[in-house]
Amino acid sequence: MPDIHQQKILILDFGSQYTQLIARRVREQKVYCEIHPFNIGLDRIEGFNAKGIILSGGPSSVYDKDAPLISKEVFNLDIPILGICYGMQLTAHLLGGEVEKSAHREYGSAELIIDDDSDLFKGIVSRLRTLNSELRTVVWMSHGDRIRKMPKGFISIAHSQNSPLCAMSDIKRKIFGVQFHPEVVHTPKGAQIIKNFLFKICKCKPTWTMESFIDTAVAEIRARVGEKAVVCGISGGVDSAVAAVLMHRAIGKQLTCIFVDNGVLRQDEAMKVEQTLKKHFHMNLKCVDASQRFLKKLKGVEDPEKKRKIIGNEFVRVFEDEAMKLKNAAFLGQGTLYPDVIESVSFKGPSATIKSHHNVGGLLKKMKLKLVEPLRELFKDEVRVLGKALGMSDEIVNRHPFPGPGLAIRVLGDVTKARCDILRKADSIVLEEIKGAGLYTKIWQAFAVLLPIKTVGVMGDERTYENVIAVRAVNSVDGMTADWVRLPYDLMARISTRIINEVRGVNRVVYDISSKPPSTIEWE
Repeated sequence: MPDIHQQKILILDFGSQYTQLIARRVREQKVYCEIHPFNIGLDRIEGFNAKGIILSGGPSSVYDKDAPLISKEVFNLDIPILGICYGMQLTAHLLGGEVEKSAHREYGSAELIIDDDSDLFKGIVSRLRTLNSELRTVVWMSHGDRIRKMPKGFISIAHSQNSPLCAMSDIKRKIFGVQFHPEVVHTPKGAQIIKNFLFKICKCKPTWTMESFIDTAVAEIRARVGEKAVVCGISGGVDSAVAAVLMHRAIGKQLTCIFVDNGVLRQDEAMKVEQTLKKHFHMNLKCVDASQRFLKKLKGVEDPEKKRKIIGNEFVRVFEDEAMKLKNAAFLGQGTLYPDVIESVSFKGPSATIKSHHNVGGLLKKMKLKLVEPLRELFKDEVRVLGKALGMSDEIVNRHPFPGPGLAIRVLGDVTKARCDILRKADSIVLEEIKGAGLYTKIWQAFAVLLPIKTVGVMGDERTYENVIAVRAVNSVDGMTADWVRLPYDLMARISTRIINEVRGVNRVVYDISSKPPSTIEWE
């Protein structure tokens, strides 16, 4: 079995909004990496046994009173280092260089001129695309400081019009710094730069594959659980389903999954979950229809935040009720992802506790359960790849994101069974038509929203006064920003016609053309 954690990169976080992107770019090259706060200490950095270290960017200046710093000794560990933006400035500052405020701050796209045939820039540009024999490429800048004087032993390997020093290297010590952000999509060749650092400089091997992850995870789950029983909550989302399938592969009938139907799921959701987990994977699955219980709690509640809290709290109570019936459960399985783990630890210092993400913390104490979180090393896109490797269907693995409170925050205003049924039918038509047009996998998220208004219409020569459905389709990389999708007019026409004809109680369909920001993806 390959040791997928032997070839690993340590990312020290200095507060950049792009730190998770660095990790994702490293993982894309099939190299394992972890993000840790900058101040974890020299002993832990040395004990991590990294093949390379990446220092992230950050909002600070190295001369700030409380600027995040690391020990100079990190640079003497004989481990290749890449400093990005603040990471580069910090490298210069700690090793005897000089950093100053830039005369011209750089935010946005810039043209990088490569001055040295460095391994870091191999394959970035072609000689055929040069100007005045200069090698140029586009990069993304976001900085207000610059390096005025490099430390001893460093040479300049790139510059821009506004920055005479955009990248530097100490070849002997394998220490590199770049003023721009290679991890963002706005640096078109950024992935190649990170790839060069991993393979040409750190000499990593691409051992981080989902197949190797499955082998390692299965062995770790078995070692942790032994002969004990595990209980796992299923929400209908991708994460919990993949976690359950992975745990089932490891421990089989020792796992009991509990699926709670909260009454605000999509059409046929409960049936699909049961077919996938119980019939296809032959898992121990208990389906609990608590829809009336949830809807009763939601009656008359219109505030979105109250809806979210009611559904979250009620899920915990229902799950606890069912889990308490299991006599021998010793572990609680959860679909916690790596971003959840990262967010629980501030870059200003390790947090005492892991952030609770849709878990049932109270149950841990009541039943004296220990946690099993087999996905805690994975990003969302890696979970989807894992699901495919485990044999899960495209319909489950490639599902569009669905909010935890479900249709309760897509039924604007009062949440009732009748209103949920209207939305369920309309939403299923939206998805059916988008899939029929071959666009489902090309869109980040598409769904219907039931508005809290009625409009006048004419159907069959009779005046109507009925509901309005809004259709929303957006594209995004990570959900942080999003742009509305320009659906073909004939597709929009089919969606509208079918909803009005097939969904009783709807006489008008509108299309949401708002981007995020300023709008959010969900309406509530």
